[in-house]
Amino acid sequence: MTTFEQSFEEFSSRYLTDGAEPEFRRKVACLARLAEVSRDQNLLVDDHIEQFVYICDGSTKLVAHASHSRDQIVAFHFAGDVVSIPARLHHSYSICALRDATLLSFPGERFLDIARENAGVIGRLFAASSTSLLRCREKTVTLGRKSASERIASFLLAMAERIGTPVERGISLDLPMSRRDIADSLGLTIETVSRQLTLLREQSLIETVGRSGILLLDPNRLEDCAGYLSAAA
Repeated sequence: MTTFEQSFEEFSSRYLTDGAEPEFRRKVACLARLAEVSRDQNLLVDDHIEQFVYICDGSTKLVAHASHSRDQIVAFHFAGDVVSIPARLHHSYSICALRDATLLSFPGERFLDIARENAGVIGRLFAASSTSLLRCREKTVTLGRKSASERIASFLLAMAERIGTPVERGISLDLPMSRRDIADSLGLTIETVSRQLTLLREQSLIETVGRSGILLLDPNRLEDCAGYLSAAA
């Protein structure tokens, strides 16, 4: 099985229904383009049209570009995610590999035209879009109303939910993004990110392991630091 076949089969198992007709699968496969993107490199896309990108493996960041070389990390994405890259309008967007990544890209409008032939596929895409929208809303609250300490705690808990590995002492994270990426995503400085991680470590809420490893020792207490509503609210 080729890399493309393997990647498309993985995408199919997640987003195409089991009963999809071979002709339907063939139409979707004809739209797909495989790209292997090295760390810190961008996926080459036509920014005049919307693109859907499936993360086969690796991790990426979606970056918005404004005037005067101002960039903003909009979201981080990991294996199994589908990312919508908007067409260029008031801002342009790019998707950059945090670590070596294998990606399948689809032209958005043509992909949706075909997807409408199968209600199950539309349902799965809607579910994925709803999850992405929820994360965007959570981030809006985080950036607009939370303190630096709450932003870091919220970020760590979000990463634990998405890429965390339960271990005997808590939840282990191997973060693919740099401290600079975290700072840019949360509207903080690198110094503030480092300082807040140090404070969490001093409170025995986390342990740091090398440059990318973080162990969440007490997720429940970390939730208290994240500004979440209490369960009784």
